[in-house]
Amino acid sequence: MRVAPRTAAVVAALTVAALAVSVLLAGTGDYPMGPSAVLRTLAGQGTAAEEFIVLDLRLPRLLVALLTGVALGLAGAVFQAVSRNPLGSPDIIGFTEGTAAGALVAIVVLNGSSAVVAAGAVGGGVLTGLAVYLLAWRRGVHGYRLVLVGIGAAAMLGGVRHYLLTRADLVDAARAVLWMTGSLDGRDWSHVWPLLITCAVLVPVVLGRGRPLRMLEMGDDAARALGVAAERTRMVVMGAAVLLTAAATSAAGPIAFVALTAPQLARRLTRAAGPNLLPAAVMGALLMVAADLVAQQAFGDRRLPVGVLTGVLGGGYLLWLLWTERRAGRV
Repeated sequence: MRVAPRTAAVVAALTVAALAVSVLLAGTGDYPMGPSAVLRTLAGQGTAAEEFIVLDLRLPRLLVALLTGVALGLAGAVFQAVSRNPLGSPDIIGFTEGTAAGALVAIVVLNGSSAVVAAGAVGGGVLTGLAVYLLAWRRGVHGYRLVLVGIGAAAMLGGVRHYLLTRADLVDAARAVLWMTGSLDGRDWSHVWPLLITCAVLVPVVLGRGRPLRMLEMGDDAARALGVAAERTRMVVMGAAVLLTAAATSAAGPIAFVALTAPQLARRLTRAAGPNLLPAAVMGALLMVAADLVAQQAFGDRRLPVGVLTGVLGGGYLLWLLWTERRAGRV
């Protein structure tokens, strides 16, 4: 196992930063707590009120933010590596729209509970991933074809989503719009466990395919010459990335642009070739908790859903990325 010193240092620094922001976030709210009080409570030495606030109210929200960031960052790194395109992320190629459409079917058509909505989101994401893969496959799945098919799928699913909203009654439409904004409000342990189990199973699967995925970035012919089963590797990592995206979206709603920006920021920090899977995952976790902290603190009493903040900042990053790609002659 080869470890690049700079990459290891970046992962360690991002991990420390994510944990530090998490402690600050756990102390934020109507009952503010200092970092020392939060750490004391997590160690089991807090008062009954502090334990209720931190462990029962704030810790589930914090864990959902961290796990969602890990899942989206890792999924974004996989799709960008498979497509060999910085725009190849679940936001752009339709998988987030698929999960949103599945959730809206559960809300508007089935009038389902939170569990049904989560299942609908996962089902929509999986079906979208399968459809995009099959439509993009032509003696393998390559580059811009995956991105273009995904953009088309996102446009179609966006139309389906808007149609469902027009057919919903006022209560269901308000519930659907709130879910589609992407928010961590009201998250409890029932949201944590499915996402934690999904990450515990799929994150090692993806990380274990890091070397073959790096070989795939050189092209299928070069990867096969190095002993990599190109199509099988691509199917495994894409399937895992689709499930990670669907699980994250079912827990927190469609959080925009984290999957797009986390791998790119991680790569710029590590300056290393390859998909940078672990740095992207940790960067995604840091982006999520930092965005949630800013959304709660920066606007006074008007606390924004985290999806609003990531959408605004991520949109600006996307414009900058397109501009730099155009200057480099790749767009």
